[in-house]
Amino acid sequence: MDTMTQPPPRKIALFDLDHTLIPMDSDYAWGEYTMALGWCDSAQFARTNAVFFEQYKTGTLDIHAYVRFATQAIREQGAIRSIAARQDFMRDVIGKCLKPSALALVRHHQDAGDEVVIVTATNEFVTRPIADAFGVDELIAVELERNASEWFTGEIRGTPSFRGGKVARVQAWLDARQLDWKDVETTFYSDSMNDLPLLERVNQPVATNPDDRLRALALTRGWRILELF
Repeated sequence: MDTMTQPPPRKIALFDLDHTLIPMDSDYAWGEYTMALGWCDSAQFARTNAVFFEQYKTGTLDIHAYVRFATQAIREQGAIRSIAARQDFMRDVIGKCLKPSALALVRHHQDAGDEVVIVTATNEFVTRPIADAFGVDELIAVELERNASEWFTGEIRGTPSFRGGKVARVQAWLDARQLDWKDVETTFYSDSMNDLPLLERVNQPVATNPDDRLRALALTRGWRILELF
């Protein structure tokens, strides 16, 4: 009697964004860009932005406090001016940082039939057009609460895709597609120890342009290390 064989699991390639697919922190760069536009007190903004960035690197960041700070300029400027500035930011800053090696890696997974998802702790306003530039429709980013005018309040909607929240958000993404971790073969590319919970959850963790702590851990655990840039 013929035995039924199980279909191969769906392959999903998950990518962190900042310092993984692009050689920069997009949220930090956007803040610097709006500062140059005169949307905030430059000296105070630069000091606070630098403090938050150091907290992110050391794993002590209060994501809610940071999002309130990071979205203050666009909340004050409103949708029309903010969206226009974001288009210029994409052209003047992000467009110059899209590396052929990163674009080729994403395309490699797409050509292989893998589902590609960007999973980032940066907010959706900054990252949606960057994901589009990579040709990636599926974006898991920090979602922003909106007011009655459909503009941002400064608060986070739902679970932030930060540290362990990335695992929860990917789980919700799978649930929405009636999938479970056992049904898929997952690869996750990340540069940061902040992403350790998701790196430990997937089938194939890839330390990509890793920071010193993640590099040391990857060497200890035998994880693949990828120098994309």
